[in-house]
Amino acid sequence: MLYRKMPKNGDELSILGFGCMRLASKEDGSIDEERATMQVRDAIDQGVNYVDTAWPYHMGASEPFLGRALADGYREKVKIATKLPSWLIEKREDMDYYLNAQLEKLNTDHIDYYLIHALVGDLWNNVDKLGVADFLDKAKADGRIINAGFSFHGASEDFNRIVDAYNWDFCQIQYNYLDEKNQAGKTGLEYAASKDLGVIIMEPLRGGSLTKTIPQAVEEIWNEAPIKRTPAEWALRWVWNHPEVTVVLSGMSEEAHVEENLRIAGEAHPDSLTEGEMQLVKRVENKYRELMKVECTGCQYCMPCPAGVNIPLCFEMYNNLYLEDDPDTVRFMYAARVGGAVGTGGEEFASLCVQCGQCLEKCPQHIDIPTVLGSVVEELEGSDLEQRATMAREMFKQV
Repeated sequence: MLYRKMPKNGDELSILGFGCMRLASKEDGSIDEERATMQVRDAIDQGVNYVDTAWPYHMGASEPFLGRALADGYREKVKIATKLPSWLIEKREDMDYYLNAQLEKLNTDHIDYYLIHALVGDLWNNVDKLGVADFLDKAKADGRIINAGFSFHGASEDFNRIVDAYNWDFCQIQYNYLDEKNQAGKTGLEYAASKDLGVIIMEPLRGGSLTKTIPQAVEEIWNEAPIKRTPAEWALRWVWNHPEVTVVLSGMSEEAHVEENLRIAGEAHPDSLTEGEMQLVKRVENKYRELMKVECTGCQYCMPCPAGVNIPLCFEMYNNLYLEDDPDTVRFMYAARVGGAVGTGGEEFASLCVQCGQCLEKCPQHIDIPTVLGSVVEELEGSDLEQRATMAREMFKQV
């Protein structure tokens, strides 16, 4: 395991952090506690010392899970990061309420790295007005938190002013080879580093979209590389190639993911990719931009939808329609997966959208969700949807 130093406090943090937003799950969506605990502990045993969770992850189940997973001496081996749910804060007292509840959920007396969660300009304005600086100062003084930071999902013009608004120790931003100019982007990464903030990276694989379905045109570019790597390794190495990056979070839900990421994290030094390799990644980026229809990362912040739409799954299938070479199969799988034939859910079709707009203020990518759902309906549903859904229910019932 390679380690990088937090600029302000000197902590030696593993370059790979374990993200607890997408833990191993059972068919009903609940955390598969036995598997997830083994995965977290295996990663720690092999050198990971930064574990990240948050109040809403797994519908509130992630923090209590982590408190249990870090029993038996594992708490002392790691730095815990969790986050104040900024969108729930209505008064100064709420900040202490949530932090104290999180300490209890995590079965700890302090949070090593505490973030104000999912900031955009308006949310920052609200918590700033309500006294978040006083809250952070007092929580640090009484030892409930050690380091103060924020995670960012806003427009680039808001990032610098938030960095400058408080004496932060670190920040967390979305960054991958498709997001150099999205949200904080490369300019934000460099600005934060210039202010001696540690930088934690989320969504290095864009919610898995850079690894789940590899279009043939993209695969052909990867195959040109003299050194063969998986798409996940290319994406992670590209992020770790930036010396400004301190830790990269990965939501590891499969044992194979843990092992692969640990291997890469033992080799990915900054500035280690050649110019030719960087150009190869740039070509892959350009090809993805040609193919993708919606830049959803599957973060689930838009969920649950009050009308019952599975927004991330609808968008995943919509992208697959353009990333894969078999549109008929994608349309069938849309009917199967979104129609409830696969899994335990009911119908979650895009056509259930009632245009309420609640999802718009929640989306970190600022996607016009109702409009895109209309495109999903147009291209993936159609008059034969019920026929496909019925066929899927019959097929998967027999499996």
